[in-house]
Amino acid sequence: MEPERYKGYEIWGHVIAQDERFAASGTVTRNNELIQGSGILAFFATEEEARAAGIEWARAWVDCHR
Repeated sequence: MEPERYKGYEIWGHVIAQDERFAASGTVTRNNELIQGSGILAFFATEEEARAAGIEWARAWVDCHR
């Protein structure tokens, strides 16, 4: 999995398999340093939905803290 570059940060959407659903989380890094990580954001039916939720969270974090 590759990070997405967003406004000078690398943002990540993570997927954690939980039985038949997928938990989402997000991470914000810069120059290989952890800036902020979320806890579990929500549960989704698909990996794609979970990863998208993590990316969305990370973008919102950057927008609010930049």
